[in-house]
Amino acid sequence: MLSRVANSVYWIARYLERAENTARIINVNTNLVLDTPKGMSPGWAPLVMITGGQTLFAEHYPELNERNVIRFLLTDATSTVSVLYALAQARENARTVRDVLPREVWEELNNLYQYARDNVQLGLSKRGRYEYVMKVIRGVQQLTGMLAGTMSNNMPYDFMVLGRNLERADMTLRILDVRSASLLPHAGGLRPFENIQWMSVLKSLSAYQMYLQHMGVRVYRQAVLQFLLQDRHFPRAIHHCVLRVETALRELPRHQPILPCVEKIKASIAKADVANLDPQGLHDFIDVQEAMLAEVDKVVGDVYFHPESLPVASQEAA
Repeated sequence: MLSRVANSVYWIARYLERAENTARIINVNTNLVLDTPKGMSPGWAPLVMITGGQTLFAEHYPELNERNVIRFLLTDATSTVSVLYALAQARENARTVRDVLPREVWEELNNLYQYARDNVQLGLSKRGRYEYVMKVIRGVQQLTGMLAGTMSNNMPYDFMVLGRNLERADMTLRILDVRSASLLPHAGGLRPFENIQWMSVLKSLSAYQMYLQHMGVRVYRQAVLQFLLQDRHFPRAIHHCVLRVETALRELPRHQPILPCVEKIKASIAKADVANLDPQGLHDFIDVQEAMLAEVDKVVGDVYFHPESLPVASQEAA
């Protein structure tokens, strides 16, 4: 399999996952702003922080308000963290490897991108935003289902599973980090509103119902952290994503240099006493996990997409 093809299918999955996740947090934050009292609202700055786009936003937008953030994260084709940009990149990568994808997948992705591009004003309007973001979310979910149901489970598909779950784990960590830092304090009778925000964390990941089923307790900080970090069965929990990354890697050749990095993350997540982490401890813990995920992505690139960057001995051993 050509490294160019492997790189393209890997990034198709990552960009689609990124588009869906960004659309999710926009939708949930829109509802959260309505559910919290005026003056206690989390606002829109956390969404820019989740995507890591603070510097880029400051370069192009004079004011951090709702309309600018929505444009930046949803419909700005020049913003590298926007939904429209992610869909455009997924489409471009798919265009170059159409021969390895089911035809229906290419057609559906092309249609989804054209919808997002041609209905920008709908996405920017408060009245049309829900319809726009739900079209994106359901469109990506449909594509994921089509890939699972119509694509042979061979190397291209394994690279997609690898990319999707690395991106998914990264976004779950980002949401936990930013949302936990911006949650309202315990004091002053604000606990109900704090719980609303922890519910928003779950809903950002479509995890609320599964949380109730698996944890069997009301929504509170320690249980949410335990579920989203350590649950082995929920698809957007970090532990589950890492297990899926490991499974995909074992199906690929030359995975020996990468598996130790994945094992390291898995062990770190499994043994962590996340329920007793204070806010700073949680932030530090998440930073470590994000750095390890970035290392996995780098080694994947070195081994599969840029093998010429490996030392000769390493390439021969692989």
